[in-house]
Amino acid sequence: MDIFFRDFFSDPVLFMSFGILGVVIALCLFYVYYFIKKINDAEVPH
Repeated sequence: MDIFFRDFFSDPVLFMSFGILGVVIALCLFYVYYFIKKINDAEVPH
C-alpha cells in the first residue's frame, strides 16, 4: 500500500487522472442533487 501512495503522488499523470475523475464525479453528484431538488420544488399545474 505504501508503494501505491508513493507512486500516486510522484506520478503526475496518475494524480491528474484521479483528480479529474473526482471532479467529474463531483459534478455528476451535484447535478443529480440539483435536478432532484428542482423536481421536488416544482409546482404541479392544475
